[in-house]
Amino acid sequence: MVKILLHGCSGHMGRVITALAASDPEAEITAGVDPAGRGSGDFPVYGSMEEFAREGKETADVIVDFSTAAAADDLLAYCVRTKTPCVLCTTGLSEAQLSKAEAAARDTAILRSANMSLGINLLMKLLREAAGVLAPAGFDIEIVEKHHNRKLDAPSGTALALADCINEEMENTYRYVYDRSGRRQRREEKEIGISAVRGGTIVGDHDVIFAGEDEVVTFSHTAYSRNIFAKGAVEAAKYLKGKPAGMYDMGDVIDRG
Repeated sequence: MVKILLHGCSGHMGRVITALAASDPEAEITAGVDPAGRGSGDFPVYGSMEEFAREGKETADVIVDFSTAAAADDLLAYCVRTKTPCVLCTTGLSEAQLSKAEAAARDTAILRSANMSLGINLLMKLLREAAGVLAPAGFDIEIVEKHHNRKLDAPSGTALALADCINEEMENTYRYVYDRSGRRQRREEKEIGISAVRGGTIVGDHDVIFAGEDEVVTFSHTAYSRNIFAKGAVEAAKYLKGKPAGMYDMGDVIDRG
């Protein structure tokens, strides 16, 4: 059983995690923290980490954070002070905050990944193996990602993470190409093409294509809701309980068995 302090408990992801934990015999949310001062579960909610530290009587094995970048500094300071492990899911952290997270990992266990989905992180593990076999055999590599029409950034952070894991396997010898409309030349051997599609309400769809001579191997992942990120966060909390200080990611969760 892992006891969780849910940081950002009144947001969408906080509500999803609350529902997941309620049906998971291996997880319990003992308290929440949110400026709104409310949550969707049967646990006390505090307005800030400072208020929790001052008034909270509950104990937690791990903090799960789905809040805002503005709240990250106080959270990390609390983790360092109390040596409480943290699954850090908040996006949009500044370079200074990322450095603080790295520094906090010297004192406690911090888990952070570009994508919290178990499926995406398993895909990254498979892609490394596939790249090691197919890229030297001359297979071209393309990534096509699809998201809803309200998404502002392109390509997605997940698409870049998939490209990075392939490139790392190939000793960073590939370069990324995002747009071929201004070129009239054949594809280069050492490139990874990354294309973005935006439309409708697509939650997230990623295809990684290895195109070779007379055969194509495609790895696909489709997200049907954002609940997959909450599921991954709860699994990460279970993994992180009792771990020594250090920086972890979802690859460690995938490899635990």
